[in-house]
Amino acid sequence: MLPLKGIKVLEFAQFMAGPSAGLKMADLGAQVIKVERPGTGEAGRNIAIKNLYIDESSMVFHTANRNKQSYAANLKDAVDIEKVKQLIAQADVMTHNFRPGVMEKIGLDYDTVKAINPRIIYGVVSGYGSKGPWAKKPGQDLLIQSLTGFNHLSGNADDNPTPSGLATSDIFTGVHLVQGILAALIDRTKTGKGSIVEVSLLESTLDIQFELITTYLNNGQKQPQRAKKGNAHAFLAAPYGVYKTKDGYISIALTPLNILTKAMEIELPSIYADKNTWFTHRDEIMELLAGCFIKESTDTWMDIFEALDLKCAPVYNYEQLLNHDGYKVLQMDQEVETSDHIKMRTTRCPIYIDGQKLFSRKSAPKPGEDNEAIEKEFKLN
Repeated sequence: MLPLKGIKVLEFAQFMAGPSAGLKMADLGAQVIKVERPGTGEAGRNIAIKNLYIDESSMVFHTANRNKQSYAANLKDAVDIEKVKQLIAQADVMTHNFRPGVMEKIGLDYDTVKAINPRIIYGVVSGYGSKGPWAKKPGQDLLIQSLTGFNHLSGNADDNPTPSGLATSDIFTGVHLVQGILAALIDRTKTGKGSIVEVSLLESTLDIQFELITTYLNNGQKQPQRAKKGNAHAFLAAPYGVYKTKDGYISIALTPLNILTKAMEIELPSIYADKNTWFTHRDEIMELLAGCFIKESTDTWMDIFEALDLKCAPVYNYEQLLNHDGYKVLQMDQEVETSDHIKMRTTRCPIYIDGQKLFSRKSAPKPGEDNEAIEKEFKLN
């Protein structure tokens, strides 16, 4: 049996951060019910990448909402609100990502919900927290990356600020929300009481930069400086980075420079004998290495380095990765199917339970698709 079997989650969240948390809980066995507006459903159904849709909803929506149910309710309608409150009375967890003040207007703020169900775990996702000059601003992944210094970590020294190619802030915030909810559920077994769990895109994005912010705070508040070419970490010394080879690229991770140059049969100039120079003269060292890497193929370098157990990897694109045995053995993708029997391939949950991979066949629901079944199960009237 999956570990969250029997846990009932009401998800009022939309877009990516909150729904990605619900996705993980659903994969782990929770019954996750999306409470959505009738007809159109949550706004994230219309956020599309490359204009790809499955039935009436975007493929992006399907990636974050598989394995869930949908209950359509007009939160401004007294009858629907009463039914929602009956759901709340029977739920274990409730999540939302409305701006501060919205749930108070609807009448579903934490104090009201706690009065209905003192055992409920009330999860809140915000953009910037509940206080401060940014509290009521719209939270969005790119905006948060831009505000938090994150965009000054990727790319090379002369590049413009470069955001992550992923919804990094959203996804990590969803992970932090799940962590908080699971901790609160454990605490409830000891106290019998629920609690409120709050996370924000801003704080989660600061948290994932803990290495670099700590370095900044304790090293004379020096700004991160990206390497001139091949940058992979603004605060790590050469040879850490990405290098072009004769036919592709190779990444070199935490490998001492003197060991790498010995493997490459390069005579390391004496001026770089002191390890401190590996950072202060990072650009010159990486340029020296680049001139050598370009002379041989990626496979040639990999054969040399792997024989010495050095930390390195070829730089793959999706075609190369997904056709490699190292990927295939993971069975990382799966086929899901909508209620209209439309099929799509997506990733599976990355967590193993007792050695078992977690697959789920059910794709995301249509808005209100499960109203009848939910009203019958929860005896709503």
